[in-house]
Amino acid sequence: MATFLLQSVVNGLLTGALYGLVAVGLTVIFGVMKVINFAHGSLMMLAMYASFWAYSLLHMDPYATLVISVPLLFVLGALMQKFLIAPLLDAPEHNQLLLTLGVALFLENGALLAFKADPRVMQSAYLGVNFYVGDLTLKLVHLIAFGASAAITGLLYLLLNRTDLGKAIRAAAEERTGAILMGIDVKRVFWISFGIGSACVAAAGTLIAPFFPIDPHVGSLFVIIAFVVVVLGGMGSFLGAFAGGLIVGVGESVGAMFLSGSLKQMVTYVLFVLILLFRPSGLFGKRAG
Repeated sequence: MATFLLQSVVNGLLTGALYGLVAVGLTVIFGVMKVINFAHGSLMMLAMYASFWAYSLLHMDPYATLVISVPLLFVLGALMQKFLIAPLLDAPEHNQLLLTLGVALFLENGALLAFKADPRVMQSAYLGVNFYVGDLTLKLVHLIAFGASAAITGLLYLLLNRTDLGKAIRAAAEERTGAILMGIDVKRVFWISFGIGSACVAAAGTLIAPFFPIDPHVGSLFVIIAFVVVVLGGMGSFLGAFAGGLIVGVGESVGAMFLSGSLKQMVTYVLFVLILLFRPSGLFGKRAG
């Protein structure tokens, strides 16, 4: 029993890093612009399809397709912010919510029309490669996804804290008017931030594509988890987003030992409700007042 529990915890941590990367992208967008992006999962879905077609048509290594999916979604996210989100930044929040929800529906139905509902699967050689540490089994695809997710998150942390662009992004997030008075091009910072958030979810989509079926509605599952993770870690908290992803991953994995099928997700939502009840600001969020 102890071995099974430890295996579940390890599997949860490996999967949770991907959840954390998706949530980090969402946190960057919300933290800078205070926009809740319901199209986040749909952008992930597009990245997964971009990787699949690059793998199928260009015969690229599944992970090498990052060089296509990440820049593509960065540009798409930047264009989305510049032409769709920017005009509504000062509008009531429900207008922004409805807009991003509309974009999500448009992208999902467009993908459904173009690619049909049949799930696509990458026949990756990585799938059959496992490593054994004592009684634990570690899948290579999960190790790659974990390592890449942690590395991307670390690089993004350095970007935000050690570069002039990162300082501009943080300044625009904390005080938009003050940033403008200091000569920061806030409009430019906004579309770059949205592009970075979209690139993060694109990377997560590509990293998970080799071992997860791809269909037009796949993003819906991950965007729900991402919102839970963001609230769990604390709205706007970079560290909280990644740590929350690990917690949710472990909760789901351990829950699968005792609950069958989709019931394992009950653990995630129970954690979510408990955090809202006892620490509404999230684990790493700032307390009000």
